[in-house]
Amino acid sequence: MEATALTSPDRLWSAQEVLTRPSSVPAVAGVYGWYFEQPPHPDLDARCLLYVGIAPRYMANRTSTQNLRKRVRYHYRGNAAGSTLRLTLGCLLGLELRRVGSGKRMTFGKVGEATLSQWMADNARVCWLEQEEPWALETQLISRLDLPLNLDQNGHNAFHSRLKELRAQARQRARELPISA
Repeated sequence: MEATALTSPDRLWSAQEVLTRPSSVPAVAGVYGWYFEQPPHPDLDARCLLYVGIAPRYMANRTSTQNLRKRVRYHYRGNAAGSTLRLTLGCLLGLELRRVGSGKRMTFGKVGEATLSQWMADNARVCWLEQEEPWALETQLISRLDLPLNLDQNGHNAFHSRLKELRAQARQRARELPISA
């Protein structure tokens, strides 16, 4: 497996480095890995690979416009509706998930998303590996590594059921609250 760039990276990139223009992140297909200076939950380790993601995802019927640069930048500054990593981190950090817009999308609201972006700027570090078909490597990584923040394909992970339950509880509370402006 050629994942050393993710499991033992030469360097990790901060939000500031990723979000500056021109960005250091290449606009190509690949796999990215997330490390955290302070873990988002007391049962998780600091400075360990906790999550991997891919860009683009596999789509049999159309071509994705996603690439490493777009996805990594979005995770650092987007919202929980478009980033499962942000959804997971916000839930672990105890931010309040809310329905927004028409009520179908869920985010942490303007203040919560800003809080999460700041937490990520302070704690989240990322690395990546260019990969033409990243979904194949993602499957291998999830099956072989301890990646507690990944849910998809990761039912074997010891943290999986707790994370799944935390996210389900956050969604249920959000459904009980009025739609946020």
